[in-house]
Amino acid sequence: MTHAWLELTRPDGRSVAAPTETQLAAALAEVYSGSVQAPDGGPGTAVLRFGYDDGLMYEVEVAAGGDICYAEWSDRDCEIALANPRKMAGAAQEAAMQLWLWLAHRQVAKIRSQAWQSDE
Repeated sequence: MTHAWLELTRPDGRSVAAPTETQLAAALAEVYSGSVQAPDGGPGTAVLRFGYDDGLMYEVEVAAGGDICYAEWSDRDCEIALANPRKMAGAAQEAAMQLWLWLAHRQVAKIRSQAWQSDE
């Protein structure tokens, strides 16, 4: 049987399995405020990943300033990208939270339908 999982990687590098909405909001607040740096000393980012034990993985990474990257992978090891990463610049904290909530609720089609930047 295929099991789904959800994992948040906070700006300080710590992982949280099955994060609550409150934990998601707190991680985004840290990113947008710039109050937490990444373990390497750079600006903190936070990543929410959703996937299945035996297959697909989706991730939404949020960086300071509202830069967001959405990616789809064949598996948790990121072996094969299923599409080019999609990017959004300067998104509001509320928009980032909405993307994370859609991902947490397995609503990938809603994420794909957003106004992502083209690579042209």
